[in-house]
Amino acid sequence: MSMDAQVLIIGGGAMGVSLMYHLAKAGWTDVVLTEKNDLTHGSTWHAAGLCTHFAHNPTIQELRATSVRLYRDILPEETGDTCGFHRSGAMRITSNPDRMDEFAHVAGLSRFTGYELRLLASPEEVAALHPLARTEGILGGIYEPDDGHVDPTLATNAMAKMARRNGATILRQNPVLAIRREGGAWLVDTPKGTIRAKHIVNAAGTWGWEVGQMMGVNVPSVPVLHQYLVTETLPAVAERIAAGLPELPMIRDPEESWYVRQERDGLILGPYEKEAQPWSVDGVPPTFGAELMPPDLDRVEHIIAAAMARIPALETGGVKSVVNGPITFTPDANPLIGPAHGVPNAWLLTGSSMGVMEGGGAGWFLAHWMTHGAPPMDALAVDSRRFGAWADRDYRVEKAVECFGLQFGVHYPFEERPAARGKRLTPLHDRMLARGAVMGAAHGWERPNWFSDHKGDAAVPTFRRANWFPHVAREVETVTTAAGLADLSVFAKFEISGPGARAFIEGLGSNRAPAEGRIGLIHTLTPAGGTASEFTVSALPGGVFYLTSAAAAEEMDEDLLRARAAGQDVTIANVTERIGILGLMGPKARDILSALTDDDLSFPWLSVREITVAGIPVRALRVSYVGEAGWELHAAAADLPALFDAVETAGRPQGMGLFGALAMNSMRLEKGYRAWGADFTTERTPAETGALVRTEGRDFPGREALMRRMADENRWEMVLLDLDAGAVDPFYSHTVWHQGQPVGVVTSGAWGHRTGRALALAYLRSRGLREGLSVGILRQTVPVRVLERAPFDAQNQRMKA
Repeated sequence: MSMDAQVLIIGGGAMGVSLMYHLAKAGWTDVVLTEKNDLTHGSTWHAAGLCTHFAHNPTIQELRATSVRLYRDILPEETGDTCGFHRSGAMRITSNPDRMDEFAHVAGLSRFTGYELRLLASPEEVAALHPLARTEGILGGIYEPDDGHVDPTLATNAMAKMARRNGATILRQNPVLAIRREGGAWLVDTPKGTIRAKHIVNAAGTWGWEVGQMMGVNVPSVPVLHQYLVTETLPAVAERIAAGLPELPMIRDPEESWYVRQERDGLILGPYEKEAQPWSVDGVPPTFGAELMPPDLDRVEHIIAAAMARIPALETGGVKSVVNGPITFTPDANPLIGPAHGVPNAWLLTGSSMGVMEGGGAGWFLAHWMTHGAPPMDALAVDSRRFGAWADRDYRVEKAVECFGLQFGVHYPFEERPAARGKRLTPLHDRMLARGAVMGAAHGWERPNWFSDHKGDAAVPTFRRANWFPHVAREVETVTTAAGLADLSVFAKFEISGPGARAFIEGLGSNRAPAEGRIGLIHTLTPAGGTASEFTVSALPGGVFYLTSAAAAEEMDEDLLRARAAGQDVTIANVTERIGILGLMGPKARDILSALTDDDLSFPWLSVREITVAGIPVRALRVSYVGEAGWELHAAAADLPALFDAVETAGRPQGMGLFGALAMNSMRLEKGYRAWGADFTTERTPAETGALVRTEGRDFPGREALMRRMADENRWEMVLLDLDAGAVDPFYSHTVWHQGQPVGVVTSGAWGHRTGRALALAYLRSRGLREGLSVGILRQTVPVRVLERAPFDAQNQRMKA
């Protein structure tokens, strides 16, 4: 047997079946799903079925909320059958003050996204909602009234039923044997024949890494064993049922790392141990399907004891069963959703450790992406290309273990987790460490976040003013009064050459190609007119264009450039690891650089020249992201250490110092500069974000949608805010309020050391609001002022000096 399909989905768990359901609902009738065993086999069938609205990221929250609506409302209405959804509500409790800050932050974001999460400010509020829980030592918690739990098998089969009704095909007991590309299509060999498909989707869950190997795609996911136990009848629970009382809310204690939910007249207890147990890292046994591992409760005995102390009813009945099976973890515990890097018409929908909780929404998300050419929301938190080839076996295993152990960890702003570091090192890495750099991770790279005089200093995680605050203040002062030097090598870098290079750049996005020797910003668009990428474009001699972009965008930007170049006479080269970058910024930058070169440095702002510095060929870009005069010095990676040494030596008598990413963030906000991935997103147009847009006389992808949205009276706008929150500096995801209504959200924020102000960039979905605005930060609401001009050097006189 052979068959053709528009899309072949590999994997019949909640994620894959949800995609099949949503694609068929969108009108793609030639959708085929193949499953090696039966639907739900793998991890779906043994999941505890928890569903929540709690999330630190709006996109992740929407995946989870969409799943709830699907299981609770949509599928029962469509099929006439229940999915077994119980709207029990849920709570998280804590004895940790930092956790209360985290809860307040998530609750605040949820006011903007429209979901009710209520802070519990006292132990009494916890006890009122969960009378079986003891509250000694508890500070409070957060309550999620619309949370619940679902029967994973009923939900998956309901989606499958509707997908088949809409024309989709399911092939059970049909494992994938081989995958190859031929004639612009995917050919997938199975025991039931070869399937020829335009699109292929890896939704294989536990087998995601293996299917990725067949596809030629690195899938950084690892199966990890997770246990939970189901009790026999517990008298306290049975008495509540007999009295007609509502189902107990699910309860989680993240400090003690467990969750408990009601299961009929008993309870389910799920512990997460700190030392995770990876399983079948290099390949799942061929015969594995709906099997479980033997119980191993000794590993989690201490967590079970803690849960029993908190909920004594757990001690009043025996254990009916123990579930011990694999769930998959990615390096950041978020699912892998979206295009596979470097492979045409290949998609990932896998890696979720919460496949039932996120599956309904994840299928909707990817179906929209496939049918519309762009995701329905900002995809950065889930885009499968947020990991590159550097995410190797050791990385994915170490990070999976870390994520499992921190399943209930506090998610701090600017958090840096220690596992699997050092995967990509710039040529200056050792020099940075020797000079006191406290490193952060950016797309596998190590980069300085800030510098300390004390060896071994590290950032202390907090939601409030951090211990690096005075160090960053010193770095900013050095840049402002003398000069600062930064290792910027982590930027993604591309060279575009060939006879068609200028025409290619002209048609790339919402700005024109710069003239030779000049530099411009170009924002590429999604089909819906949102911002896909932000490139700094330098026009070099010979018709060559040099593009730089955010480190985290490397794989995404390379895919975009290569897709746009199809059929054009251009060559795309990813030179990220071949070129390093020094940033030399500040009023004394010219004096320092002049001491090392005989070349003319009088070329103007937003210009590029090839010069020689200390005998080293350098591509000098007259740009600055910090609002001070300076240059980015781009040189061959092998030459960067010598270049750094020469600049450091020349700069020492001028009082030059080093600065890191946190100082740069502070200074760019004082200029009102937007950042890709935080302020620029696929959801909003460059015009809404405040970027210069030039559409005249050219056609480029997304132009018509951009023009429509620019004319829409309901378009959003980005504003720069000045606020005073005391010892709490703004960071991101704070709701903006006007007359008691949520009207916007902060996308980035920091303390501005040159201006002495707390600053934040925020989107307003009601344009033109200027008076009566406030921002909720943790448990306080503070008034804000909209700044119509950058508070530091609004005329750019310092930068152009």
